[in-house]
Amino acid sequence: MVKLTPDLIQQSMQYINPVRDRELDLRGYKIPTIENLGATLDQFDTIDFSDNDIRKLDGFPLLKRIKTLFFNNNRIVRITDGLEHCIPNLETLMLTGNMIQELGDIDPLKPLQNLATLCLLQNPISAKPHYRQYLIYKLPQLRLLDFRKIKQKERDETNAFFKSPRGKEILKEISKKTKAQAHGANDTGRLPMSVNERSKIREAISNATSLEEVQRLSKLLQSGHIPGDDRHHNGMNVKVIFIYYIRIILFNVSF
Repeated sequence: MVKLTPDLIQQSMQYINPVRDRELDLRGYKIPTIENLGATLDQFDTIDFSDNDIRKLDGFPLLKRIKTLFFNNNRIVRITDGLEHCIPNLETLMLTGNMIQELGDIDPLKPLQNLATLCLLQNPISAKPHYRQYLIYKLPQLRLLDFRKIKQKERDETNAFFKSPRGKEILKEISKKTKAQAHGANDTGRLPMSVNERSKIREAISNATSLEEVQRLSKLLQSGHIPGDDRHHNGMNVKVIFIYYIRIILFNVSF
């Protein structure tokens, strides 16, 4: 494991990515804890923490510029309260391949009023009953969840459901489970997908050379994994294809 030091931050790759955001690449260092980000001087729109060993989403100083955070393939089990005071303008949070367990574990994201895009694929939470409904209900600011746009009809139906007697009972059950999980929580556990399964999905997405191919792989994404490498295909790396995909869906932007 490597400690996230000011020296590491300064030595890591920094660049303007193809969607014109200033990005800091902290991938693959096996960083266990978020710390010392004050050394960034709030100069980045995007920070990529993918492929590390981070267990808690906390430790941020005030970073008003941050819009996008990648935490794919870490070991995150807990999201701390108060993120809205540290990263108030966060728009996109990618948490694929972590260990978030209970539906109520996402409640600390509610005060992030600018959070429009969230991905929790390949977390235990995504297999829970009422997963999508609960996140839409609790995070009304979301516009895209797991690469699927949230339509107004779906939002209205979800709100009506949780206002019903059955929905209110489910909310109580979720709250109880979350409290029980917090009481007995630890930072150990196994990822829900094997290395072999992950490699197959990684290879399929890495071979994508266009946005259309990424869209055809959406079924893989529903159970899968944001790719962990940045190999280039026809001049565009795979992660950037996903950024384009998100922005086109949300804003009908053409690049």
